Amino acid sequence: MAQAKQFQSRNRMAAAVAGGLLAFATPALATGANAAAQSERSAQADFRIVTLAEGLNHPWGMTFLPDGGVLITERSGQLRLFKDGKLAPDAVTGVPQVAARGQGGLLDVALHPAFAENGLVYLSYAGAGDGGASTEVARGRLDGMALQDVEVIFRALPKTGGSGHFGSRLVFDRDGTLFISLGDRRQIREPQNPANHIGSVIRVNDDGSVPDDNPFVGQSDKRPEIFSYGHRNVQGMALRPETGAMWAHEHGPRGGDEVNVLKAGANYGWPVITYGIDYSGAIISEKTEAQGMEQPVVYWDPSIAPSGMAFYDGDKFPEWQGDLFVGALAHLHLRRLELEGDRVVDQEVLLKDFGERIRDVRSGPDGYLYVLTDSSDGQLLRLEPL
Repeated sequence: MAQAKQFQSRNRMAAAVAGGLLAFATPALATGANAAAQSERSAQADFRIVTLAEGLNHPWGMTFLPDGGVLITERSGQLRLFKDGKLAPDAVTGVPQVAARGQGGLLDVALHPAFAENGLVYLSYAGAGDGGASTEVARGRLDGMALQDVEVIFRALPKTGGSGHFGSRLVFDRDGTLFISLGDRRQIREPQNPANHIGSVIRVNDDGSVPDDNPFVGQSDKRPEIFSYGHRNVQGMALRPETGAMWAHEHGPRGGDEVNVLKAGANYGWPVITYGIDYSGAIISEKTEAQGMEQPVVYWDPSIAPSGMAFYDGDKFPEWQGDLFVGALAHLHLRRLELEGDRVVDQEVLLKDFGERIRDVRSGPDGYLYVLTDSSDGQLLRLEPL
């Protein structure tokens, strides 16, 4: 049964910055500019948190079915269905075998734009193979509680050892091409080498083939599936409804998480430029900018460990229309970014008192905002106006 907790939104930006916890900067302003120096116009809203489901094993991604159901991935390898107010006790069958270790496992889920006609569901996951593991994407036709005719449409190359930095989000563009975000697999120098897929964002057709207009098609020294490169670990990606632009965020090392607008063929700089340092305190690079490398829309230092991203386009919270929402694994909150064009003019920390790591956030077709918490007893939450 759904449980509700009333919550009153507050703009805590200035207090948080004063406490040294949640500073952010927009490189378009003075580098290192403090949030408190920016506009404090904040579209606050009072809401309640409704717990729809509990007992999820490190839920990672979700997508909404036309019949009102929600498909939810669990990192351990299960695809779960929430429907008619309850979580189905059995998992959907037919999911590919995943390498569920460390940050790897079953990751994101997305529906084909023509799902109502073809029933195709797309899954990203850590897949094992010669040399280790990498991010893979498979699709299958949903038939009741089973995936049928499952096929792998993309495998990131090369497979490498280790269990970190797989990405990965799945988002279809307006033209029906599929964007797949990857991580650098902790191969720190490889994101500057587009001859492999490490540290890149991929763009493919719905069957995994390469679109003719991808930026590196016909270049023998670059992978044709790559849309952009120089990324560290992209765990949030969303299409901006009002412009059709693809936005993504990525984990920095110690500090330097960033939000970017993705551009075809662009280099986002990791590790040549970064606003963060190594976890040991060592300097990764002295540079925060370089010719031919993109600057982020906004970055966070210290890190908030962002995961999940959604533009709100519902009607239940009109004051949030067009805002960007980002989950935070560190500091345990949901973050709202208010935009003017491609510029962040304000931020608000939500769910701070809820005390959970936020793994994913989505704007639901019913106008509510949905959130997944990351734990062995993970929850599906819905934010509703009071």
